[in-house]
Amino acid sequence: VQLVESGGGSVQAGGSLRLSCSASRYTSTHCMAWFRQFPGQGREAVASVSGGGATVYDDSVKGRFTVSRFHDRKVLYLQMNSLKPEDSAMYFCAARSGVACYPSDTAFEWWGQGTQVTVS
Repeated sequence: VQLVESGGGSVQAGGSLRLSCSASRYTSTHCMAWFRQFPGQGREAVASVSGGGATVYDDSVKGRFTVSRFHDRKVLYLQMNSLKPEDSAMYFCAARSGVACYPSDTAFEWWGQGTQVTVS
């Protein structure tokens, strides 16, 4: 599966961005997730949606970020509202072959190239 992210950019604190992740084939039964990586650190899970549609969010983004997927368009979204400077990071889309999601990046087989989000 090839994943391509888009939608990153620069925004002022309190603003919004929507990230998109386009998959090369249908992934409706796969777990898909968004991770982010701060400079000098490893990737951390932000939000995920299982093959069954269950969503999980990191505590730091609950109530501000929303993950959604549209199977017919093979797209995963991350709507980010009320952005804070501490949300600034490289954001990655990821997918794994299993239905269930796990918070570790080692559980995911496919990755996008990442898109930068900068909040000032």
